[in-house]
Amino acid sequence: MMIPKNEYDSYFDQYLQFVLNKNTSIIDNLESSQKQFQLLLRNLPEEKQHFSYGEGKWTLKELIQHIIDTERIFSYRALCFARNDKTVQPGFDQDTFVNNTKSNDRDFNDLLNELALLRKGTIMLFKSFTDEDLLRVGVASEKKISVRALGYLFSGHQMHHLNVIQERYL
Repeated sequence: MMIPKNEYDSYFDQYLQFVLNKNTSIIDNLESSQKQFQLLLRNLPEEKQHFSYGEGKWTLKELIQHIIDTERIFSYRALCFARNDKTVQPGFDQDTFVNNTKSNDRDFNDLLNELALLRKGTIMLFKSFTDEDLLRVGVASEKKISVRALGYLFSGHQMHHLNVIQERYL
């Protein structure tokens, strides 16, 4: 799937590269990336769940919480833009969010279950959008992005972090 560059800021290329070269739908990408994520992490030993690969880097639990928080925020953005709400959406500081969670105290499987349920909600949200809705563009974090690009961004963001997990955490 190719998305015209006028539907998103070039900042998002780092995430969209994981999904846009495939010829698959938003829904297929959402389902596939979630399945890959769950398969890799579902039976991870406890010592890996608290692992951080460097000083000041997130633990695996914090990383999963980051993905959850980001998907929630971006889902709200997609909903606003799809409903033709022209309100500019604020950015969010991912480190502030992670630093103000107690994700390291949470059960690892609860985090994975929460992400799985959230992803099901995201899939249902995107199934509800019309082709017209998907082409609507809004501004968030001072960057322009379409609902369609956001739909692919969820999977690309998750795949980006899946690669980081495989390279630096396992």
